[in-house]
Amino acid sequence: MGTDDAAPDETLTETELEALHEVELGLEWLQRAQGELIEFHHATGHGMDHLDLAESRLRESGHEALADALRQEVLPHGVVDGDRWSYDVLEDFQDTILTEIEGFERRTREELAGGRRHVLERRQERRWKERADDRER
Repeated sequence: MGTDDAAPDETLTETELEALHEVELGLEWLQRAQGELIEFHHATGHGMDHLDLAESRLRESGHEALADALRQEVLPHGVVDGDRWSYDVLEDFQDTILTEIEGFERRTREELAGGRRHVLERRQERRWKERADDRER
């Protein structure tokens, strides 16, 4: 990295730096939420796979009424509102708030810091390195 790489934070006020940092953190937390939704989607799918297997095992062991209940009432049932499945929830999240915040975060970085990411952290890193260099002298 050249010396120009660290420059954006020197032209921003503390409040602008903090605002940019909070937008970046907001995006990062929403990305983490996406990960949780992916985990939810996979866990739901695994649970449904086990219930599908249970249906055939119940049927094999002569428990037709229980097998029928799984096949007709549980397995076709969505996880939200009775008809929306876990992938619907994940896709809606990705296509709405996550996409919107990704665009907003990119716009904020462009307008405030010329597109640079983690400007506040770069400043902190540079200050810690300078402090370490001062101590060595």
